Amino acid sequence: MKKISSLFVLFILLFTGCNNGQSSDSLDWKTNLEEAVAQAKKENKAVFVNFTGSDWCIWCKRLSSEVFQQKDFEDYAEKNLILVKLDFPKDIPQSDETKMYNNTLAQKYGIQGFPTILIINNKGELVAKTGYQPGGAAKYVDQIKSYL
Repeated sequence: MKKISSLFVLFILLFTGCNNGQSSDSLDWKTNLEEAVAQAKKENKAVFVNFTGSDWCIWCKRLSSEVFQQKDFEDYAEKNLILVKLDFPKDIPQSDETKMYNNTLAQKYGIQGFPTILIINNKGELVAKTGYQPGGAAKYVDQIKSYL
């Protein structure tokens, strides 16, 4: 019986991961929108703003695993985007300052659900508001390109 229990625990760990359901990627996510816009202007890039509930939102997790963790998106983002993640977690601790900053931006942009993605061009102008889209990273990159 111990052997079966051990195998069951191993199976659960292998297939659910040990990260409390959070997706991870190798992208350079900023947390300050104003700094990201300034950087985007200097580097002639767009800003990609991800409003997410990283530890509880199933669509956010899907977007992360199907798009953000894929090479097609990573390659495009590195060359063309400044990434900003504004997180609204349930179980990940955040400072009161971070919570207030993120909430202020959510109110400013009328965020009503997660994930919400904003695309801001290199002039600092909002050009698109989108979210999860099925089809994977290559299709998502094509969608971003169509906005810019």
